[in-house]
Amino acid sequence: MPSKGKGPLQQIHREVDDMRVQLESLLKDVKGEVETKEESFRRCQELQISAEKTLKNLTKLTKADEIAPVGNYDQRKLEEQGRLHNVLEQLNKVSVRLSPPGPSTEPPSGDAQKEDVEDGAEDSDEDDSDEDTADKVDSPKDESQASTAPPQSEPCIYTVLSDFKGDQEGDLTVQRGDTLKIIKKTSDGWWLAENAKGDKGVVPRTYLKIGSVLSDERKDEEDEDSDEAEEEQEDSDEQENEEGENQSYTPPSNWSTFRKALTEIDATDVLSALGAIPSGFRPSTLSKLLVDEGAKYRGSHFMQPELSQSQLSFSDLFLDPDNGRVRPRHPRTCVCFTLWSCKRIPTPGVGVQVLSRHIRLCAFDGTRVLSNIHTVRASYNPKNPRTWLFSPRTTGVLPALLDGDCFLRCNADSPDLGILFELGVTFIRNSTGERGDLSCGWAFLKLSDASGNQLPNRTYEISVSGGTPYEKDVDMEGSPARSSGAGVFQQMLKARRLSKLIVKFKTPNSRIKRQLSLLPDTLLHCLSCVPLLAMYRQLLADTLLVDRPTMQNADLIFSPVLAIFPILMDQPDLLDALRSAWMDAENNMKRSQKRDEAQVKQEFAKAFQWSASFLLHSSSFPPHRWADPTSDEQRSSLIVSTREALKRARGQSGSLEMLANPAHTHLAFDITEMTFDLLRVAH
Repeated sequence: MPSKGKGPLQQIHREVDDMRVQLESLLKDVKGEVETKEESFRRCQELQISAEKTLKNLTKLTKADEIAPVGNYDQRKLEEQGRLHNVLEQLNKVSVRLSPPGPSTEPPSGDAQKEDVEDGAEDSDEDDSDEDTADKVDSPKDESQASTAPPQSEPCIYTVLSDFKGDQEGDLTVQRGDTLKIIKKTSDGWWLAENAKGDKGVVPRTYLKIGSVLSDERKDEEDEDSDEAEEEQEDSDEQENEEGENQSYTPPSNWSTFRKALTEIDATDVLSALGAIPSGFRPSTLSKLLVDEGAKYRGSHFMQPELSQSQLSFSDLFLDPDNGRVRPRHPRTCVCFTLWSCKRIPTPGVGVQVLSRHIRLCAFDGTRVLSNIHTVRASYNPKNPRTWLFSPRTTGVLPALLDGDCFLRCNADSPDLGILFELGVTFIRNSTGERGDLSCGWAFLKLSDASGNQLPNRTYEISVSGGTPYEKDVDMEGSPARSSGAGVFQQMLKARRLSKLIVKFKTPNSRIKRQLSLLPDTLLHCLSCVPLLAMYRQLLADTLLVDRPTMQNADLIFSPVLAIFPILMDQPDLLDALRSAWMDAENNMKRSQKRDEAQVKQEFAKAFQWSASFLLHSSSFPPHRWADPTSDEQRSSLIVSTREALKRARGQSGSLEMLANPAHTHLAFDITEMTFDLLRVAH
């Protein structure tokens, strides 16, 4: 019986090993300048041809070609493809460094290769997180993109429109007004250029304008001609890209569009023209709703009681006559889930500083937002910014803003109901200081299957799409083209390179289940705050359903907790302060006190007054502003110091003196601090 070690797959394995040895030798010789660049470039080309030929043969192989059975054949073939792609990627990078000036038909370099390098590091990190070993396999951005690069024209002269600082290996740093000779034009928007000093590197095509620097007398006259020439060149480039297979994206680069964008006020349009925003990014849809629609999509709105159709009673707040507590309500949909991570999310380019990476999520039926919009901030490793993580391990109480454990209650009767996840960044433009919110893609998870049954509790990997939730089939930058004629193994490799959001559905414990049933029919928030929300609903029911003289009475009600608590839903740091104060109060209560519901409610009101209420009306407490590092730091420092001071003073004879201390000044008194206005807040 013939040995399986002599089969075609094993033979290719040995060929790849030999290529890797030759590649290491080439890299060593290039670094040590053992031979001329021409000789090294010739060796690189020969090795490229050999690797491409081997990859072509490997793609055609099937299990039937083996002369003996091979265990785990598909996985081994996939691994060999990955090894070959890694070799080709490194060869392409070396080829760019060694290629002489003049026309070139070699596969494009630039941004595509830099992304592949990042993906390689990212896959390594994923392996450390118990990912499948297949994550180690990297594939090029698009094989057809490399094989169908547009034909090159003769080297031409371009002028730099704006400063560009190269921050990665292979980039060429240029300044406005520099004259560059373009060596190679690639379809990915990063052109290989040479400056007057002879330095080579890649620059974004959107920073370049055809022609050299003109004299002042002829500049205005020649500018129009160069615009027309550039537009003709861009039209030619676009036509060539359409003829090429799987060309998913070409950055905007004609000068007239760029010049028009500079006159716009919107920072997003300008940054898009500069190439600082990857393809698939859009202005944030959910952030715009939060700003434009006021409180309509905020948690504070959904926490308020909902009136019935007659507006003489409530439709979602009732008392259980047997025990006097809030009657549990079970909406059509109630799920608990954990945001786990996001993978391969493109990052904004140069010229912007990212203030926050986050996910905004809500109930969605394909056309309408059906709940409040909740935000969870992501953390990341600067060495691998394309991977977002949630719920980091911290000492003490995990802030609600970072808590990825969430719940959704929704009573909407829609067969297409699901959760919309919008990945976003809040940025500030370095040159002007303008702030903005970008959507880095979105994902949608329908909460029922084809039969109408709720999804089971397990981990879901959801593909992230570019554009907005109302756009379809918009690819993210770096993602392979959706339509491709490649084989099944190449499709598997491309699937590994898609941007993904990982979400885990789970079942809460019985205590959380009981508390969730006391909440409004529609609400989305973090699970760690459920005890506070349930306590607020109980106090709301006591005040509105028990203590009111009649159900038709709509006078102002003295209740600082009911008046102020909804505000905390929109200020997570104050909600954290209340949560910490209430945990301390519970720990100091005796077991008999915890069984006394009246005592528990009284202690909760005290904890609220001595934490969130005190801070909210302090004149030294900065107003809440989203993703403002200075304000966040000041508020955090003041929350910690005030909490410690109040903790020491509480229960002592000097506690009232502290409230009257001139060092703790308060805002001017407002009746809304103390009274609950049912007619104003009910919806």
